[in-house]
Amino acid sequence: MLIAEDERMLADSIAEGLRGEALAVDVVYDGDAALERLGVNDYDVLVLDRDLPVVHGDEVCRAVVEAGGPLRVLMLTAAAAVPARVAGLRLGADDYLTKPFAFEELVARVHALGRRAAPPAPPVLERAGVRLDPARREVYRDGRYVHLARKEFGLLAELLRAGGAVVSAERLLEKVWDEHTDPFTNTVRVTLMKLRRKLGDPPLIETVPGVGYRIP
Repeated sequence: MLIAEDERMLADSIAEGLRGEALAVDVVYDGDAALERLGVNDYDVLVLDRDLPVVHGDEVCRAVVEAGGPLRVLMLTAAAAVPARVAGLRLGADDYLTKPFAFEELVARVHALGRRAAPPAPPVLERAGVRLDPARREVYRDGRYVHLARKEFGLLAELLRAGGAVVSAERLLEKVWDEHTDPFTNTVRVTLMKLRRKLGDPPLIETVPGVGYRIP
C-alpha cells in the first residue's frame, strides 16, 4: 500500500504501525511523488491526505479514478463537515477518515479496502495439508500448529494464494516487504529457508530454478 501524507511524523507513524500488521507500505510526502509511485508500482490501497502540497490530493484521487483498476483510496482530512466528506467521496474515494483518528479504525478500514481490491479469496487458505487463517493469523500443517514470524506468514500466504502457480522472488518482495528492501538481497531466500524448516517434512515449498517458488 501507499501512504501519501505531508505531515512526515504522522505518515511515518502510520507506516510503522501498518508494517506491524504485516503490510508492505511505501510513503510519500506530496502529490507529485504519489503520482510518480502510482505510475510504476501496483498498490492495493492508497491512504491519501486530501491537502497534499505540489499536487493536491483531489487531483491524485481523480488520476486514480481515471486510470481505473483495483486500487482503493482511503482519504484522510482534517475537514470533518459533511459537505467535505461528501465532496471527497464524489471525487472517487472509496472511504473517508477525518483527523484525528484512532489507529485501530484506520487499520480496520485499510484491511476492508484491501479485501475489496484483491480478487475474492477464501477466508481460510488451504493446500497440500497446510491451513492458513488470515483473520486469526494461524497456520496448521496436517493438524499441527506452526508458529510463524510476520514475514514468514506473509510469504506462505502469497504462495498459497497463487494456487500452485510459481511466484517470483520479485513478486514476494513487492507483496510482503516494501520499496526500501534491496531487490538484490537474499531476504526472500533466507525467510523461505526458515519457513521451510518450521513447516517440516516432507518438503512443501518447491524452488523453480530461475523462476521462483510454488506449493504444488
